[in-house]
Amino acid sequence: MITRKTQICKWIVFLTAGLVVLISCAEKTASVSSNDPWKKMELVIKSIPQTKFTAKTYNINDFGAIADGKTLNTLAFEKAIKECASKGGGIVLVPNGRYLTGAIHLESNVNLHLEDQAEILFSLNPKNYPIVHTSWEGTEVMNYSPLIYAKGKTNVAITGKGTLNGQADSTNWWIWSGGKGYGWKKGIPSQNDPSNREVLVDMAEKNIPVSERVFGEGRYLRPNFIEFFECNTVLIKDITVINSPFWILHPIKTNNMIIDGVTVNSHGPNNDGCDPEYSQNILIKNCTFNTGDDCIAIKAGRDADGRRVAIPSKNIIVQNCKMIDGHGGVVIGSEISAGVNNVFVENCVMDSPNLDRAIRIKTNSKRGGVIEDIYVRNLEVGVVKECVLKLNMFYNVYGSQTGNFIPTIRNVSLENVTVKNGGKYSVWAEGYKESPVENITLKNVKIEKVDSIYLLKNVKNINFINTYINDKKVESIN
Repeated sequence: MITRKTQICKWIVFLTAGLVVLISCAEKTASVSSNDPWKKMELVIKSIPQTKFTAKTYNINDFGAIADGKTLNTLAFEKAIKECASKGGGIVLVPNGRYLTGAIHLESNVNLHLEDQAEILFSLNPKNYPIVHTSWEGTEVMNYSPLIYAKGKTNVAITGKGTLNGQADSTNWWIWSGGKGYGWKKGIPSQNDPSNREVLVDMAEKNIPVSERVFGEGRYLRPNFIEFFECNTVLIKDITVINSPFWILHPIKTNNMIIDGVTVNSHGPNNDGCDPEYSQNILIKNCTFNTGDDCIAIKAGRDADGRRVAIPSKNIIVQNCKMIDGHGGVVIGSEISAGVNNVFVENCVMDSPNLDRAIRIKTNSKRGGVIEDIYVRNLEVGVVKECVLKLNMFYNVYGSQTGNFIPTIRNVSLENVTVKNGGKYSVWAEGYKESPVENITLKNVKIEKVDSIYLLKNVKNINFINTYINDKKVESIN
């Protein structure tokens, strides 16, 4: 006869055994996740929610839009978007044709959809871009609205195979850069004037509230093209973006965003293709970047402003993209003060005599930041000018860039990479004696036609596994 005490004992043994199994499984799962970062990437992708919209369509022509490329349609876009949002969301349709407009401000549950032959032309008059809370080179500011802007919205999209044309060139927005190659001449005002860019940086260093950092007219800080600020669940799909005033795709403080099949072709100053900043769970796939600056540049705020916000960018995934012209293919920095981690790049092609570097991390002791866990695999590189992998703690482009915030760069891995023409260096890595660049791995990498194998300064534990440079196997350095 089985007593109640015996039954209880059996249940205790059963539950204990089950708990041991669960703990063992959890440990194995954790082990797989920690040993294989690509499994972590897959989990991040699965966790990103999809945008969903009702089928109800709001045609901008029904709200007074005229597709002649000359009539300003800002009000028509505004009416259509507000009507759509007020009735539960849906599709704001831009039919085939050319539509001139000022800033477009999106709302939650709205999908701005461009037909294949639709082109939105953005006004060159700064007065058509109202002052909003935005960011400029990693510093928050009240400045001209981005050409397309959403702040604090959820479930929002820009889709379709039409074109967004910023119309920027060396006769308008680009002159403000102060670059002689972009139409600027002595005597023309620009962002570099004493009362402009550096004043903003100084205000941030003094922790002046963003609401009091009011720029706009007379300050010559160009607007971003597409900016999602503090948004969640965002989709940008299939569009073509050309001729941007400044940074092109700029998710800031935004989570759960998919950028899919987008073509960026813009060769102006600071024309970064995509700049995720203070953002998490960002998937960039099937895109083509042909730019005047970095193709993709992952950001996390500049100097004191980045440390004030203190939101690292993480879980940034780049898949199946093509990088043509640019300062770098996938870049982290230089506005990087809040740090970046968990970046995954796979199955990309980078090839242009005007592409300077394939993978790059840039910071300095004024920026600071912890940059770690960067994983790259299955990369096909044709030509790069300078180097394949550059990790630099001494980035300096704006004069004195030294301070008391020594950065950290560690855990960077390149696997299954082929390079036909590697430029000056295969790997260029420079750290501080007290903070060396640490744990760099090149596995199954083949680099041809490179001047020097590497330039290394204060680097700890760089591993070359089955890696050949100029047909010679390279040994690891501890």
